[in-house]
Parts: sequence; C-alpha cells; structure tokens
Amino acid sequence: MKKIISVILVLALSLCIGASAENRTFKVGICNYVDDASLNQIVDNIRTRLDEIGAEHGVKFEILYENCNADASVMQQIIANFIAEKADLMIGVATPVAMTMQAMTEDNGIPVVFAAVTDPVGAELVDSLEAPGANITGTSDYLDTVAVFNLMFAALPDADLIGLLYDVGQDASATPIAAAKEFLDQKGVAYREYTGTNATELMMCAQAMAADGVDAAFTPQDNTVMAAELSIYEILIENGILHFTGADSFALNGAFLGYGVDYANLGRETAEVAAEILVEGRSPAEIAVRTFDNGTATVNTETCGLLGLDYDAVTEAMTPFCTRIQPIKTAESFGEVE
Repeated sequence: MKKIISVILVLALSLCIGASAENRTFKVGICNYVDDASLNQIVDNIRTRLDEIGAEHGVKFEILYENCNADASVMQQIIANFIAEKADLMIGVATPVAMTMQAMTEDNGIPVVFAAVTDPVGAELVDSLEAPGANITGTSDYLDTVAVFNLMFAALPDADLIGLLYDVGQDASATPIAAAKEFLDQKGVAYREYTGTNATELMMCAQAMAADGVDAAFTPQDNTVMAAELSIYEILIENGILHFTGADSFALNGAFLGYGVDYANLGRETAEVAAEILVEGRSPAEIAVRTFDNGTATVNTETCGLLGLDYDAVTEAMTPFCTRIQPIKTAESFGEVE
C-alpha cells in the first residue's frame, strides 16, 4: 500500500513539475556515502551536467550537498534535513545512501535518484531494472566479476591462491564476492577471505595476505577498501600481490588494475535521470535503471613497473578479455591526472 501511495504522490508531483518547469529553481539534495575518488568523481559530474542542463532548459538547480562519511546516523540526519528543506529530488550516491533515502521517502513521495548501486534489484530498491515501480530509479555500476577474473588469469596464469579483500558490511560487495567464489571453485583455485571495516583493519588484511603468500587479490566496488587503497597498495606491491578491482579509481590510487564503468559518465547520466524527473515531469517508477558497458581495464603503469612486470606484455595478454586498456599513474584524485 505504501508503494502505491508513493507512486501516486510522485505522479502528482511530476504533473505539477512538468507543467511549469521553465524558469523554475529545483532544489536537489545530494548525499555522498564516503570521500573516495570514484564517488567524488560521480558527484563532480552530476554537478557539471546539472549546470549544463539548467542552461539548456532555462532552469536552475540549487544543490544541497553533504557527505555522511559512512556514518549511518549522520546519513539519516542529512536526509532528514533535505526533507525539511523541501528538496524537490534527492540523489543518493552508493547503495547505503540509496536504501536510506528509499526508506525515508516512502510516505512523502520525494523522487530519489541513486548513483552507483551495484545490484538495485537485490537491494530491493526497485522491482526491476526496466520498471522500478516506485519513487526511485537511477544508475548502476554492475560489475562483471567473471571478466575481472579472466583478466587476472590472463596476467597470472599460474596463480594458485587468491585473496578476496572486502568489507562484509558493504552491500555492493556481496554479489560479486559470491560470484568470485563460484568462479574460483569451478576453476579449482584456492582462495581466502580477508575483511575489514576501516583502513587500519585493511592494512592488517594486506599484511596477512602477504604472510599467506597470496598471488593476487580481488576487490569489487567496495567503498571501504577504495577509501583505504592509498594506505594498502604499497604493502601489496612490496609483496608481489597484484590487486584486481572493480573500479578505475582503485588503479588511480595504486592498485594494479581497475575494471568497470566510467564513473564520470555514470555521474552525467545520473544528472540526466534527475532532469527527466524534474524538467520533463517523468515518474521515477517508469524510468529504467541505466546500466553501462563494463569493457575498460585501467592499469597502473607505475605499479606494473614496481611489480617487475612488462606493461606491454601483460596488457597484450589481457587484451582479448576487455574492449580497451587505459594506462594511469598513481594519484589521490582524478583531478591530478587530467
């Protein structure tokens, strides 16, 4: 019943918005989950594209931006503030924010657009990718886990012990980690799980992988590990461990390889979805979740060299398993390499 009420509220709001969008100012609340290169890149591109759309359509977007730094109570307060300030739409960057926004808008019907949610259906945010069904839709950074492991074994055909490095509290990690285990079980390759909830614990995980003689490590789009990558990548390199990950930002921060969506483009597409709702008056219930081609492998050339690998040889071996290989050097943010 709550979902039906939400849909009715959103449709009514959409009709009002669509009828008089020109010259309007729309208040958009954006909550980022944590300060890391991937999510910050998404937010920057949402802002840029909304500015462009505003100029194109003669409207303005007033941005209310906050970062909850992975604190659930802070996240709830930020969203409550957006509601109190009568935001026309909210954007939740990463799965935990999207889920909290969904729960806190069930009764008021405020449209929610999520960004970088790996499994929107599994997280019960939407009924389906094609027809979300309520007041929420957005963009997904679904990871093709098998593709990452094909790249891993192309680069390291003799690897016989893989470390699975992630935070068990990250919903986005559950599905790809399960897929990783299934893949490795079928291949007959041993693996061990290493989990941590902060940089200190993840440094201990990196040291444990080194002690165990792990050949390579896999991390999906895990924001906890992403935020700690600059703290662990040198430990992995010093011990000859290649880190294969689910986003180019990991490679930016020192991992050997990042594979997945272009987060700059994902941010722009998230802004497009928000504009369809606010400017065009469309209902989130009817806007399909946008997914992307995960064909780009980003390889850190500095890390490659420190590991004693020949960049040309290793990328040639991986080329059949991706559509493109993009070199990158270690930096804290994408702004430093652009």
